[in-house]
Amino acid sequence: MDRNLALEFVRVTEAAAISSARWMGRGEKDLADQAAVDAMRKALEVLDVRGTVVIGEGERDEAPMLYIGEKFGKGDGESQELDVALDPLEGTNLVAHGHNNALAVIAVAEKGNFLHAPDTYMDKIAVGPDCVGLLDYSMSTKEILNVVAKAKKKKLSDVTVIILERERHETLIADVRSLGCRIHLIGDGDVSAAIATCNPKTGIDLLLGAGGAPEGVISAAALRCLGGDFIGKLQWRSDEEQERALKMGVSDLNKVYSMLELARGEVMFCATGVTDGSWLEGVHFGSTGCSTHSIVMRSKTSTVREIVAQHSFSKKKM
Repeated sequence: MDRNLALEFVRVTEAAAISSARWMGRGEKDLADQAAVDAMRKALEVLDVRGTVVIGEGERDEAPMLYIGEKFGKGDGESQELDVALDPLEGTNLVAHGHNNALAVIAVAEKGNFLHAPDTYMDKIAVGPDCVGLLDYSMSTKEILNVVAKAKKKKLSDVTVIILERERHETLIADVRSLGCRIHLIGDGDVSAAIATCNPKTGIDLLLGAGGAPEGVISAAALRCLGGDFIGKLQWRSDEEQERALKMGVSDLNKVYSMLELARGEVMFCATGVTDGSWLEGVHFGSTGCSTHSIVMRSKTSTVREIVAQHSFSKKKM
């Protein structure tokens, strides 16, 4: 992929972040999400590519825009064919209630290199570079935590696990607590949580638990760029979900997916903060414009760029 495309795609996440940030704390998660979707779709349309949404807002009959299979871009027959996995607003509740770590995110790969993940749950393990290749689903929670502690040269009591605060995780949370480890519970945003395992400043050592499968693919792409590791296993809620997955090309319903099976080949990842977070600042509005804070990453070079941009309302409509 052309490396210059990374800077084109960050404009897409910037647009989504700015539009949704105007809804911060207003208690309207659906309107915040719609603002992000509208802005992201408009920004994607002008890119000189032939693009397809493979992880998006849902099936065509569920989402009028950014649905799975939707085409975008103004490219011709000689333009690159790309697939994107996107979440215009990761953390709709976070924005609605003015909480931290909401993001606009997009991952990009050459055609056919993302798993077409169905809209179900995925059990996830995410770690940073010092734990790559050390964990698998044959291990108990205790074994996983001991391996992480050893790799990071920490006491178990100093290991921090990030987990979505959900009823389905009650047993997992109890197990982690019984081993004396620290827990950071979050209400939403497991893409940003997975990324946090690769940023020493966050103090997060490990992500465990089930979240959205589409977000799992996006997380895998991000960790490819950051040198971390990700493992996922689809968790089915109904027979109907399994039937839909088989139609989407999932051949083994019990498969454990490695990071490279979720996001193959060369990938790029862009994210822009919507609300302030552990890595990225959110959108900050002034009288004549606003500022955004983004990251742009490529797996080919492991380059991670932080972009702080100033946007003038007099020069462009936002």
